[in-house]
Amino acid sequence: MIDDFLAHHLTDVEEAVRQAAAAEITPRFRQLAVDEIVQKTGPHDLVTIADQLAEKHLTGALTALLPGSVVVGEEAVHADPSTYGALAGDAPVWIVDPVDGTRQFVHGDPGFCTLVALARHGELLASWTYAPVLGEMAVAVRGGGAFLDGTRLTAGSPTPGTDLRVAMSHPDYTTPDQKRALLGLDSEGVAARPCGSAGLEYLAIARGALDAVAFSWESAWDHAAGLLLVAEAGGTHATLDGTPFTLPGGNAMPFSAGRDSATVERVLGLLRPGP
Repeated sequence: MIDDFLAHHLTDVEEAVRQAAAAEITPRFRQLAVDEIVQKTGPHDLVTIADQLAEKHLTGALTALLPGSVVVGEEAVHADPSTYGALAGDAPVWIVDPVDGTRQFVHGDPGFCTLVALARHGELLASWTYAPVLGEMAVAVRGGGAFLDGTRLTAGSPTPGTDLRVAMSHPDYTTPDQKRALLGLDSEGVAARPCGSAGLEYLAIARGALDAVAFSWESAWDHAAGLLLVAEAGGTHATLDGTPFTLPGGNAMPFSAGRDSATVERVLGLLRPGP
């Protein structure tokens, strides 16, 4: 059923993502009122009216396209954490981050995107990464490749003899233990910087503009679309114990995704505690 759906409705999903952004996100870009921005768990965890309405829009559109499917969305899970359990269920799951990079969105920075992925039984099947202000749409299908605005993406490998470019969890979002692990990236031959929108960092890997990411949190909506995009562009990922990232959680953190396996292993080696 899912294969048939993907064979006939990839562009329908893409259009649903574009419509949600056009209706609820871009009209509010640089137009937000103060009372349309709310702190969820602290000053670095924001939600806006655009996040909420875009997720509601996508939830209706995506479940209509694929009857019997369910949605695990960032804002719905914040309201009811039990809904995250659908990732381990039998129904096809749409994993939605309506505005990935809310901080950028709030500050009028165009570096944000809408992320949608389709999974079943924990397996990623397709993903859509849409940066509406930048005008970029990346689509990946399991076994079918990754494409940016219709052009195939190839991650390739880092250039020998150059510093490894790594985007890492922003210090504002890390625990003391995670900060200590990420300090391993302060090493010769590594050019590490705090990440922006996770979805756009994954896209940068898939297009060969970034070598790797090192992330310390595992919310599926931040990673699902990008992990498939990187994999279909020829890249890979692994958690701290060397196993693949699993959508329902319980991963050994931090984890890394990168342009090739040697890059990921190098990053994980720097993140692992010493003897």
